[in-house]
Amino acid sequence: MESGVFAPEERLELIAGELTRREPVNTSHAVAVVLIGELLSPLLPQDMHLRIQLPLALGEYDEPFPDVAVMSGSPRDYLSQHPTSALLAVEVSEASLKTDREVKGSLYAHAGIPEYWIVNLKERVVEVYREPTDDAQAVYGVSYRQRIVLGMDEQLSPLFAPNTTIPVAQLLP
Repeated sequence: MESGVFAPEERLELIAGELTRREPVNTSHAVAVVLIGELLSPLLPQDMHLRIQLPLALGEYDEPFPDVAVMSGSPRDYLSQHPTSALLAVEVSEASLKTDREVKGSLYAHAGIPEYWIVNLKERVVEVYREPTDDAQAVYGVSYRQRIVLGMDEQLSPLFAPNTTIPVAQLLP
């Protein structure tokens, strides 16, 4: 980073071996991240925790920073290294929608993350992706078999807490 290509305050992540700029956190993005954390946190059993905008070490060349991730274990389980998977990854998306769908979706599926949500601020929906499966056309060779788009008047049940429901409207600012 000392080469001067990136400013010290830039938000970067490693994707496919390249440092890429992360979507800026405008006010609606920030509010959505807080709302998601507040809604998911009470659903977590003792053996799970949330990580907010922190790295996942998904391979030698991939270290994304999902906006929210549900992790197994306690935070102290990751003192020696960043987690290498998650139970749920969530991206709040507006300008980066195409990348979040095609690149990060394939990356998270490749890492075996069973569920991935895109909180789509542009269209005011939540895109739910499940069931990672091989897909030769996907960026990382894996994609999600199931894609459900839920509108403001619908609800979703996360795989880690299947007996609970979250109103989509509460996830959006």
